Amino acid sequence: QVQLVESGGGSVQAGGSLRLSCAVSGYPSTRYWVSWFRQAPGKEREGVAARYIRGGAEHYADSVKGRFSIWRDDAKSTLFLTMNSLKPEDTGMYYCAAAGSVTFPLASSEYDNWGQGTQVTVSS
Repeated sequence: QVQLVESGGGSVQAGGSLRLSCAVSGYPSTRYWVSWFRQAPGKEREGVAARYIRGGAEHYADSVKGRFSIWRDDAKSTLFLTMNSLKPEDTGMYYCAAAGSVTFPLASSEYDNWGQGTQVTVSS
């Protein structure tokens, strides 16, 4: 059974940084994608960053390129999302999700395993 557990959210002022963690378990190999999504109140869920574990291919939403970085600690089977230069529009509930095969790595419909979410609030 695949499980994802997020942590690391919090409140920060604009320009600050946060690091989110997603502990992944249950996959028998490294042939899977892990992605971060976020959802602000009244808005649709948005793909932020995605990484293919085997090989390390990455995708980022245009809104976070150059500010966010997705990476993995192989020893801990944990994915991290480092978020720098945070803006108020980055505020939302952040979720990590995993899937064995995807066509569009930043599309939420591609993923069937989700964590519980962690809140990120950026104040101006």
